[in-house]
Amino acid sequence: MLEMKGILEFDPVNVTKKHLSQSSWKRTAMVRFNCDLWEYYAWFIEKRFNLKLNKPLRGTHLTIINDRFESDELYAQARQLFHSKEITVKYDPSLIRANHKGHWWINADSDDARNIRSAIGLDPNPYFGFHITVGLATHLQLEHSKYILDQCIRFNF
Repeated sequence: MLEMKGILEFDPVNVTKKHLSQSSWKRTAMVRFNCDLWEYYAWFIEKRFNLKLNKPLRGTHLTIINDRFESDELYAQARQLFHSKEITVKYDPSLIRANHKGHWWINADSDDARNIRSAIGLDPNPYFGFHITVGLATHLQLEHSKYILDQCIRFNF
């Protein structure tokens, strides 16, 4: 496992239509890293599989909160307590994952993130699990991405 530190940011700027449409009820906090980790692993994927991925819209990050909050007051308190705090994240560079929708990511873990989620009344383990997005295969590369994933599964790679 490798370890890196980032800064927790509550209410990041909306960069997607989905985020904008859900902004009335969804609360978001993410750890931002001042590095190009996503680009490093996307480069390996491109060299090994000839698969070019689109960069994550938010760069290298780990989403801690992407949930509905019952209490705006509780969320505001959490923001006041934890915004701009340094968070430690561990990841295993050998655990690059993908799905058939073209998303590629690295599994990650963070005791700090789980503790923050618990402290504000959320399940310590988010629905999609902690991960660092490496990139997304566009519609032009989606079939190739699915093929690569199927072969990785087939040969237990």
